[in-house]
Amino acid sequence: MLAAALLAANPAGAAESLAGKVGNKRSTVFFPQWSEGGCQRMYKAYIAAPGHSAYASTVNGPGTYSVVCGARLNLPSQAAAEKAAVASCEAGRKKYKATVIGTCKVAASK
Repeated sequence: MLAAALLAANPAGAAESLAGKVGNKRSTVFFPQWSEGGCQRMYKAYIAAPGHSAYASTVNGPGTYSVVCGARLNLPSQAAAEKAAVASCEAGRKKYKATVIGTCKVAASK
């Protein structure tokens, strides 16, 4: 009887929430101590998102002075989220005329 109740609570094909998960981390996510802007908020929102999401940024790590980023949350697929996050990040690079800090790449996706 208990097994039937458990199966009914989680029917086959039900998607598991991705909220709280880092997902596929491809590069270091680092925020300089003096950083301003929304990159930290975007990354936290990415982690909290329950659906397919991605966070993209310019290459960063210790010694980095500026970072441009983008995130897209809860899209239909991981691939769609990655493409949209990179596009968002590249739009930020263009807006801030950030040409010397490298191109945007997916840092994490789920």
